[in-house]
Amino acid sequence: MAKEKSVSKNDIITYYMDYVLEHDHNPKTVFAFSKMNNFEEALFYTHFSSFQAIEKGIFEAFFENSINALNESEDYKIFDARNKLLSFYYTYFEILTANRSYVKHVLDKYQGDLKGLKVLSGLKQHFTAYINTLEIQMLDIKQEQLEKIQERALKESAWFQLLLTMKFWLDDTSSSFEKTDIFIEKSVNTTFDVIDIAPLKSVLDLGKFLFKEKFQMN
Repeated sequence: MAKEKSVSKNDIITYYMDYVLEHDHNPKTVFAFSKMNNFEEALFYTHFSSFQAIEKGIFEAFFENSINALNESEDYKIFDARNKLLSFYYTYFEILTANRSYVKHVLDKYQGDLKGLKVLSGLKQHFTAYINTLEIQMLDIKQEQLEKIQERALKESAWFQLLLTMKFWLDDTSSSFEKTDIFIEKSVNTTFDVIDIAPLKSVLDLGKFLFKEKFQMN
C-alpha cells in the first residue's frame, strides 16, 4: 500500500489515542506506529519528537479546542472574569469527558498525583497564561515585587484548583458527572469570593480614615 503523502498533527494524535485505547499500552516504536497508520516515519517528527510529546500535546490540544469553542460565543466575550472561567471549566471538562477513557488511561498510572507531571506541563503554561488574560482584579499594592508575587500566587492557586478538579472528575462516579459540575461551580465561585477585593478595599479605606482622624485629633 502506498504511503500517505502527508499527515497532520491532529491525525497523529487521533492515531495515537486509538492505538493506546485498543492495545492498552504505547506503540513500541515510531517506525511501527507510522507503518501501521500508513505514513512516513519522518512525517511523525515534523510534529512530535516522541510519544511522550504526543501525550503532552494531547492535553494542550484539549485546552486549545476549549478556548476556540469559547471564542466562537458572543456571550462569552462579554462575560466577567468569574463567568469566563466557569465557562472554560464546563467546556474543558466536556472535552475531557468525550475522551475520558484515554485521559483515565494516562493519568491513572500516576496514582492521582497530578502535580508536577510533565505530561501536563504544556497545559499548565497555556492555562496560567489564560488566567492572566482574564485580568482578575487584585489588590493594588503599588509595589512591583509584591505585585509579581501576588500574580504568581494567583496563577499557581488557579492551576492547583484545575488539578484538584481533574482529580475529582477522575474519581466521580455520578451520572453524567453531575457532581463534578457542582464542584466546579462551588470551587470557582468560592475562589472569586475569597479574592474579591471590594470588601478588603473598604476595610483599608476605613483604616486610612481612622488613622487620619486619630492624627488630626492629636
